Amino acid sequence: MNYIFLFISLVLLSSCGGANENIALDDDPTNTQNEEWLIPLSQIKDGGPGKDGIPSIDHPDYINLEEVNFLEEEDLVIGIIKNGQAFAYPHLVLDWHEIVNDGLFSDNPVTISYCPLTGTAFGWEGYANGSITTFGVSGLLYNANLILYDRNTDSYWSQLRLECINGELINETPSLVNIVETNWSTWKLMYPNSKVLSLENDLFRDYGTYPYGDYKTDHNYFIFPINPLNTTLPSKQRVFAIIDNGDAKVYKFEDFEGGKTIIDSFNGKQYLIIGNKNIINAFELTSEQSQITYEYDFNGSEVFFKDSEGNSWSIFGKNLIDEQAAKLTSTTSVNSYWFAIAAFYPNPIIYQP
Repeated sequence: MNYIFLFISLVLLSSCGGANENIALDDDPTNTQNEEWLIPLSQIKDGGPGKDGIPSIDHPDYINLEEVNFLEEEDLVIGIIKNGQAFAYPHLVLDWHEIVNDGLFSDNPVTISYCPLTGTAFGWEGYANGSITTFGVSGLLYNANLILYDRNTDSYWSQLRLECINGELINETPSLVNIVETNWSTWKLMYPNSKVLSLENDLFRDYGTYPYGDYKTDHNYFIFPINPLNTTLPSKQRVFAIIDNGDAKVYKFEDFEGGKTIIDSFNGKQYLIIGNKNIINAFELTSEQSQITYEYDFNGSEVFFKDSEGNSWSIFGKNLIDEQAAKLTSTTSVNSYWFAIAAFYPNPIIYQP
């Protein structure tokens, strides 16, 4: 393991951005901006760079898909559709910034957050306390996972817990926006007219270099403590998880080899899980929808699956035959390293084919 490389990378991460005061954390909760936290203060770790030391991208620029020359076929991207336009956010940029505040959507602002230490990404509506806001990287972590703060109220939000854990908005939850994660080759086929987050900005990072050494391939290597640490699966195995009422059910990408649709139950609800080895998404079904037959049908276009009623659907649950039809109901779900899901949602159910 190249510890010197990791140290230099972490120093680079902390060297830029409009850093505010860092929060001093010890056993005295009065050292925080609000003494009440939803998680034990002893389990919140200072990542080192400080507040905004890892700078969010607040004025993103985009290029057309055909202009992209910096992504390999297997590089991962976060994908979103907003107002009919597809956007892709490469991991190799998010590894260095973790948050993109997208004001491009005017009265529909979206914050894309990605935690490279847990492999988790979410799209949130860009609101806090009823007003448009941006989010920043707090410099703090819980179970190695990103803690954001909103710039309206300076409240702190646990990304994977999906909850405000400290501050004026404590106990509030974010409104999620449907995103997917897949490799670049798959995204290009589905959305050839996509816009892609550009490397051009004034933050100057080495986007061709992963900043954490062999972290994502070494199952035994952790920078911060994990509690509990569940070893049922390899720690850094990438899985898809549905989250419901504090519980999680996990689906392994290997079970979707060749493309599959699964109707499954979890916490008294029926779900359609659809995917292949590169991408998975899930939708909550009504009792009527659960009686319909769904079939994987991805052949290099936006169509990803079809149903027995003659409809074709996108990976985002959009009906591509009847443009006026309602979308399928999205779920609270995420791609994640196994250890992170098992730490935040202990004893998750693992789907067995």
